[in-house]
Order: sequence, then structure tokens, then C-alpha cells
Amino acid sequence: MLIQPVILSGGSGTRLWPLSREKYPKQLLPLIGEDSLLQATVRRVEGIEGMELAAPMVVCNEEYRFVIAEQLRVMGKPGCVVLEPKGRNTAPALTIAAQAAQADGKDPVLLVMPADHVIIDKAAFQMVVRQGAVLADGGAMVTFGITPDAPETGYGYIQTGAAFQADGALRIARFVEKPDVATAEAYLAEGNYLWNSGLFMVRASVWLSALKICRPDILAACDTAWAEGKSDGEFVRVGKDAFAACPSDSIDYAVMERIARPDADAALPAGVVIPLSAGWSDVGAWEALWKALPKDADGNVAQGDVLLQDSSNTLALSDGRLIACVGVNDLVVVETADAILVAHKDKTQDVKKIVDRLKAANRTEGQAHRKVFRPWGSYDSIDNGPRFQVKRIIVKPGAALSLQMHYHRAEHWIVVSGTAKVTKGTETLLLSENESTYIPLGTTHRLENPGRVDLEMIEVQSGSYLGEDDIVRFEDVYGR
Repeated sequence: MLIQPVILSGGSGTRLWPLSREKYPKQLLPLIGEDSLLQATVRRVEGIEGMELAAPMVVCNEEYRFVIAEQLRVMGKPGCVVLEPKGRNTAPALTIAAQAAQADGKDPVLLVMPADHVIIDKAAFQMVVRQGAVLADGGAMVTFGITPDAPETGYGYIQTGAAFQADGALRIARFVEKPDVATAEAYLAEGNYLWNSGLFMVRASVWLSALKICRPDILAACDTAWAEGKSDGEFVRVGKDAFAACPSDSIDYAVMERIARPDADAALPAGVVIPLSAGWSDVGAWEALWKALPKDADGNVAQGDVLLQDSSNTLALSDGRLIACVGVNDLVVVETADAILVAHKDKTQDVKKIVDRLKAANRTEGQAHRKVFRPWGSYDSIDNGPRFQVKRIIVKPGAALSLQMHYHRAEHWIVVSGTAKVTKGTETLLLSENESTYIPLGTTHRLENPGRVDLEMIEVQSGSYLGEDDIVRFEDVYGR
């Protein structure tokens, strides 16, 4: 049996601000351990016994494509990255994944996983995946419901029905929305409700057939987008306009809730849920991350340069500067290069309101980190003022920026370490440590790293406008 891992990597980067940003959401961050949440999701399926495992397929926004491809590469897990021109929720994302999975004539069982969840017990997860794969291969649509341990109001619930074929599998009676506290307590007391995890298993052809019955409009739009698509190296692109015109809907609303109805079309697959107890969390807010991380004797979680004195039940994360907490309780303190969050743990769901205010004010802190990753490396805007900006630039070995020019700024480049190959107009220069060059306004130029170690440079920009959109590209190996 062939299992195709499908990792849905959407998200807007609002609830774990300031570490997570719109252009660098939480699934790309190493919040628990050294792997990012995306990488941990890929590793979660490694070594499933008795099954053939295809290379991972990630469905993501174009904005994240190079970072995701790089994270897969450093794992030694190059896979397929399917690009969404516009976020249309999970049902269209799964549809183009199913179309990509069938492109070579196969019909694998899709194991659909959000990229930003945490599962502590890998063995328990793999056990239910093996169970679910058998049911999905037989034509069922399977989801995994998390065994609740508290009256959680932040999750949707699945009410379970009668037993299904396999031991422990249950029919889905209905899906219910996020409840209030009293309703959540009643669900917990009744014992036949599970948290909705967003994890699914279904054969590619079964999903497409079910969608044709439940949401033919979504299928038609995705069919058109797929027909207009093309492959670009490890990236698969679908038709931009056709996909943007696709209705937005979730897997639950589009199909799962419909197949659970008593009057469901007989041609639809059975809806099945398997209970899962594996230390699952969707890490939906800072308070959830505090729960998921190991704590000291006072209930504190500290990462980075942190000093805690007479403090308890506090989460303190430093990305660089020292955080010192004295006599505080139940706080979240998160430090990054350009923003600091201080919040009570009970109010971390409201962090999104801060992000909304930043966006309304058109402030960059709501969208991107000071350090920005590119396919060739990264840059960090370390200082700026009227008519100038200073950046620290890292170029990976063998990588090259686009051949470009700027209308409104000139640039001074100083090599800190490594070797730089510089194209400047008709000239080509090789610069070593402590050497520099000047790129006049309007001059065509390119920066490359011909060496075997990272090239580190300081760039000083000066001019009337210093925005990233003042770039005219003539050649670009990354297709931008």
C-alpha cells in the first residue's frame, strides 16, 4: 500500500506573533526541538511498518516556497511542493494534492496533516495511521479525533457513533463547532466526543469522487487550475486565475460533514473517526505552547538568554537579548530583534488583535521579521534612517542573486567573510574579506558566492527610496 504524506502548510502567522509572522508562519519555526514544526511533521511518518511511503508533498503559499524547499532539502527529504496562488482553505488544497498524487497514474492513500501541529508520541500516531490506512484503502474517509482531557472551547468536536469495521474505529455521528464552557463540559462528561484534529486519510480517487458529489464547483475550478499548471523544478504550479476563482471551503464543511449525515448520498464514502491519544496540540496560542514544552519545578519555560527570579508558570523566549523576569506569574514574554510581547497566559488568544492593529497601521512588524530568508540565503536589516539602510547579507555557497538594478538607491558592499563574485555593469570582480565595491544608482549588478563557505557581507543602501520593490530583475535562476 502506497501512502502519500500531504502536508498542508497554510496559516497567517498571527497567533504566535512576534516569533510567527505573516511571511514566516509558525510551521517554519523550531518551537519544540531543533526541527521546525513542518520538519517534525515530515519526520512523524518515518518508519511506518508495512507500508510504502512516498516522498512528502507540501501544499503551501508561494510566499513560503523557497524556505519550505530548503527545510526539506536539509532533511534529505526532497519532495513535491505544490503552490497555491491564493489561499482557498483546505478543501481546494487537498484537491490539487490529490490531482498531483495521481499525476503518475497511481492512486495512493493520502495522509493529510497540518504542518503546524505537535504530536509527542510518534509510536501511538503511527499505530493509528496503520489502522486508518487499511480503512482508507478500502474506500472510507478517515479522520483522527483527539481524546479530550479538558473541556476545551478552542477546538471543534466530533460526536462518535457506532463501531466501524476495525477495532476502535467509529462512525462519525456529527461535527460540532467550538462550544462554550458549559457545552464543552457536557461533551467531556458524555464521553462520546473527540476533538477535531484536522488529520485525514483518504484515497486520492475517493476524495475527488466525493468532492464531485458534494462540491462540484470546487472540483471544476481545481480541474481547470490543474490543467493550466506546470512543473518548475521541485515546485508544481497551478493556474493562478482559475485557482483564485475557486470557492473557499474546508475539508470538514465541503465533504466530511455531508458524508456524516443520515441522508448522505449512497455513493459517498463512509465517514470514520479513530480516537488518538498521542500528546497532540495545534499550538494555537502561546499558552498552548507553554503546555506542550517541558517546565522547571516552578512551571516555567525558558528558551534563549533568560533569567527567572521568584517567578512561576511563565513562558519566556529570547531570540537574542537577555530577558529578566522578577516576581511574575502566568506571563508570556517573547523577545525578537524588532518586537517584544508581554501577555498574560489567559489572554494569548488576543495576540491576533495586536497583529490586526499593526497591519492597519501598515507596520512591517506584523508581516515579516527583520531577518528575511531568500532562496539564495538571507538578509537582516540591522539599521536604517532617512535615506539610508544597513543590511547584513548571507549568501549560501554556489548561490546567486538576480541580475538587477535599482532606480532610487545606490549600494556599498563590504565583504566580511568568504568570497564574492560581483557583476557591475560590464565588469566582473572577485572580492575577499575586508574588500569592498560601490554600485551606483541605475547600474546593472549581481552578487554571487563562488566559494564553499557562506559569504557574509555588509550592504549600505543610500537613496530617496529603499523599498524592496525597487528591483528590476533581468535574469533570475529562481524564476521570480
